[in-house]
Amino acid sequence: MAKVVLTHSVADVDTWLKGKAERAEAIGQLGGTNVQDHVAVDGSNTVAITCDMDDVESALATASSPPPEMASVMQKHGVIPPLTAYVER
Repeated sequence: MAKVVLTHSVADVDTWLKGKAERAEAIGQLGGTNVQDHVAVDGSNTVAITCDMDDVESALATASSPPPEMASVMQKHGVIPPLTAYVER
């Protein structure tokens, strides 16, 4: 299992934070566990999500080209592409 970090901007941090449970569920459907949200301390709209992932390659492929239901969740949460991924090696 690897630790994955995804960073991106959002339209509004407070709106994004309200979607925590829905976001964790969507990431869980990709096999992600221990999903945590992080916000930038500088007050910017940059956020990060960390999770533990078994199938990192599949999850990263889905994040870069999300299916319609995940794209809808991302849009609802105000996600502004691109997403940058970091993987523990």
